[in-house]
Amino acid sequence: MPKFCANLSMLYTEYDFLDRFAAAAADGFSGVEYLGPYDHSETEVAAALNGAGLTQVLFNVPSGDWAGGERGLLCLPDRIEEFRAGVDTALHYAAALDCKQINCLAGIAPEGVPTAELDATMIENLAYAAPRMEAAGIRLLLEPVNNRDIPGFHLSRVDHALRIIEQVEHANLWLQYDFYHAQIMQGDLVPTFERNQNRIAHIQIADHPGRHEPGTGEIHHPYLMQSLDRLGYDGWVGCEYKPRAGTSEGLAWMKDMGVKA
Repeated sequence: MPKFCANLSMLYTEYDFLDRFAAAAADGFSGVEYLGPYDHSETEVAAALNGAGLTQVLFNVPSGDWAGGERGLLCLPDRIEEFRAGVDTALHYAAALDCKQINCLAGIAPEGVPTAELDATMIENLAYAAPRMEAAGIRLLLEPVNNRDIPGFHLSRVDHALRIIEQVEHANLWLQYDFYHAQIMQGDLVPTFERNQNRIAHIQIADHPGRHEPGTGEIHHPYLMQSLDRLGYDGWVGCEYKPRAGTSEGLAWMKDMGVKA
């Protein structure tokens, strides 16, 4: 079975952020991911990470004013310099945390801006970030996010993300494939993975509807995990879901599937 990492932006939220690392380790996780570490110094986050003996698997480039509803800067023509500054910030934290993958979010499409201009902005920004990440030994990831949970999100389908990746024409640009988002937008989860496996660097899971633990909805996660094994996927699977009744209590799905964190 694949190796699972805990998404600390959604799991263990009953704890303060820096305390979530130890909680994840206590439940058997060996890796963590989250939206971003930027509310704390790199020294504080590294101490929590290393103190818990965890691998930093992934985090995002700064995504704007998250509390104010922003969900990424990648497609925004008037925020290019801010995005580029965020790339530098992400690289700084990645060095401190020995993180080898960084994801970026497209953002919500501003009204009145043509799709072609938004795509061109993404391509320009990714072409800037990909070689800088490569020089630091870090994979740059691009993630489609469903536009039901985030209305107006500009990059909502796998095929759109792949077109952008192709147009950037840089080897250090990969797809982050979230089964939950893909189920909402298009389904066809395993065939889509199989067709695009050579460009997929990271996977995330949650069930649908509700975005809760595997086993609470319509997605057949045992089949998905068996398929990843069959197809030789050796990357991480991020547990990015909202626990229904406490994180630790909700981890029974792993035991039911015969896997460990």
